[in-house]
Amino acid sequence: MDAPAPALASFSYPEAPSRWRRAALVSGGIAALELVALVVIALAFVAKPFADDAASKPAAAPATAKAEETKPPAAAPAAEPGVAELTRAETAVLVLNGNGVPGAATAAAERVRELRYPVTAAADASRRDFPRTIVMYRPGLRGEALRLARDLGLEPGRAVPLDGLRASQLRGAKLVLVVGA
Repeated sequence: MDAPAPALASFSYPEAPSRWRRAALVSGGIAALELVALVVIALAFVAKPFADDAASKPAAAPATAKAEETKPPAAAPAAEPGVAELTRAETAVLVLNGNGVPGAATAAAERVRELRYPVTAAADASRRDFPRTIVMYRPGLRGEALRLARDLGLEPGRAVPLDGLRASQLRGAKLVLVVGA
């Protein structure tokens, strides 16, 4: 004899959907705030190198300025590219070992000091495969780099613009001497 199954009571939670909805909205809001915080942090890291570069460049003259207003005064002519304005004592140098030979940076730093340049540090470069010794310079200091290259007996073509280092990594130096093979 077959008896029908007993009817189950219907369970209803009228507050359950609103509770889950509220939890989903709170979780979504927290996730959105975390996303905004991560984007702000990422932009700060991406914008920092550009800020260092922009800070080292001179401000541009307004577009509406007349030609005679943008000319330097006759008493203070603009320096020619390649002419040093700073003395050797004012031109600090960071010496980096780019060839992997132990003590190469220290020996080069001593040579630079003998030429009356202050040396901020002697350390290892991020790479050890530089084929030639080079002098890297910050914007506006090409003349000082050419002078250091000449003092060290290097060709003028070995003075190159700063590449791969930010101004904050130079330890106050104006020039970077990378000792190559």
